[in-house]
Formats: sequence, structure tokens, C-alpha cells
Amino acid sequence: MLASVDASPAATPVRRISSQRLLAGERELVIQHLGSEYHLRLTRNGKLILTK
Repeated sequence: MLASVDASPAATPVRRISSQRLLAGERELVIQHLGSEYHLRLTRNGKLILTK
């Protein structure tokens, strides 16, 4: 008799960081990912925009 195996991976908590800590008082941050640069910007209205 074969044992039942759960195919779903164990749930791992998602890492969280506040935007204030990430931006460190600045209005823009450049993220490098797989050879490309992405810009995370804080708008005047307090919203975040991520562009390539």
C-alpha cells in the first residue's frame, strides 16, 4: 500500500518591508533584476509606481 503524499509545498511566510524603510526618505529607488532596471517611485499623492 502506498502512503498518501501531499503535493502542495509547505506554506512559507511572505517577507514584508515598509515602503518608508525601503525608500529611506527618498522618492525613487532603482531595483536591478536579471539585467534590467526597475524604478520604484513615490508620487505626490503617496502612491507607488513601478516602471521598467
